[in-house]
Amino acid sequence: MRAVLLAVPSVFDPDFTTDAVRAVQRYERKAGQGMTTQHTYRVIVRGTWEDLTDDARARLLAEVDEHGLTQMRFTPEGSLTYDRVLKHFSYRYVIVSDADDGEEMAGALAEDRAESALRELGCGHGELRSTVTDMDTMKINRKGR
Repeated sequence: MRAVLLAVPSVFDPDFTTDAVRAVQRYERKAGQGMTTQHTYRVIVRGTWEDLTDDARARLLAEVDEHGLTQMRFTPEGSLTYDRVLKHFSYRYVIVSDADDGEEMAGALAEDRAESALRELGCGHGELRSTVTDMDTMKINRKGR
């Protein structure tokens, strides 16, 4: 299993272009041309809470039981997990993407989704980091019988 850690500054910064941003742009160009082979990726996006308002903190604490360890799932919409300390959080996503764009694209897409979700929640955060697993190339070791 190969994991890629990817930190992407905001894709809204016009002066910043990374490989991941270029991959997103490639993906958008290809969207109208018909896709090639698709791969399924599991992506964990991790971050830290920053500059939480009192209202945001109260809302997160009120919903903490709905976002604990037992709620961790990989979904296309993303599954948010955090604890009562409100220091770190993670999102778990299932991303289906063009295999040619690889894990970097999946990480960039997941980080963009997490950033949008956090913005909708009204919660500040620090740098986001991704760990990506390509489920189509993952080797499964089976125990001998």
